[in-house]
Amino acid sequence: MLKDIKIFNTELIRFVVSLLHLQFIRFESGKGIFVTALYRQRGKLAYRLIHSGMAGLTAFGVMIAPVIAQEFPGRGTDPWDLPSPSSVLSASTENPEISTKISEKQYNRDKIIKYSVQEGDTVSSIALKFDISEDTIRWQNNLPSKDSIKVNQELEILPMTGIAHKVTKGETIYSIGKKYGLEGTELQGIVNFPFNTFENDETFSLSIGQIVLVPDGIKPEEQLWQPVARVKQITPNAGTVVASGSFVWPTGGIITQRFSWYHKAIDIANRSMPGVLAADAGKVSVAGWSPAGYGNHVI
Repeated sequence: MLKDIKIFNTELIRFVVSLLHLQFIRFESGKGIFVTALYRQRGKLAYRLIHSGMAGLTAFGVMIAPVIAQEFPGRGTDPWDLPSPSSVLSASTENPEISTKISEKQYNRDKIIKYSVQEGDTVSSIALKFDISEDTIRWQNNLPSKDSIKVNQELEILPMTGIAHKVTKGETIYSIGKKYGLEGTELQGIVNFPFNTFENDETFSLSIGQIVLVPDGIKPEEQLWQPVARVKQITPNAGTVVASGSFVWPTGGIITQRFSWYHKAIDIANRSMPGVLAADAGKVSVAGWSPAGYGNHVI
């Protein structure tokens, strides 16, 4: 019995080897015919072969992608359905009334958008919705009064509180800023606005006809609907830093630009260049002048 099994296995192996050998010979013969055809066409069919192969690989990838996706955790979760984390940045100081927070409103718009007035909307509610002033909506849309909007009316909404100005011949950042009540270091706000463009990024020259957004600009000689205090705030003395867990003012001077979604800092100007302190006790990694635009700073 064992002898018969041994003979059977031996013959089976010989049969399989012979069959594989025959298939290999046929493959080599077919390959030779295929390669000869390619050479005869002087490579003209090679590109077709490559493209067909890539198309086949792509189709294969598309077919097996759903199978592979099932092997990953969280396969039942649609990433577009995940809620975006709220971004909150706050700064606590010795003065508890001074803090900065980012609300979950419609930030980071890079252009003027259209908004269709809905039932129950008012100028005030629209301003609150987009976190801009009522006067910004008024000036951009030439509204004669707060009650002049109506349902389905299209309003232009600026990405920030201020003015959208169309450049005319001879105008500069300085002249435009001065026209809308900005002066000195406040003009930096126009340059800092990330979606303002310039003909020359070094001289900040402007093109005739382009739209420049003037953050915090105020239209001259008009009574404001929503008065804004434009008084320059002077920071308190920096004092002595202790490990209290509360930030102190890093230096003394005039606040020239406040925190916003496109300017995540508070600018403090002082011609006398006083010392700059860390906002709280800790390890100082960098201290000095930054040519990148941060001025005297401490990290």
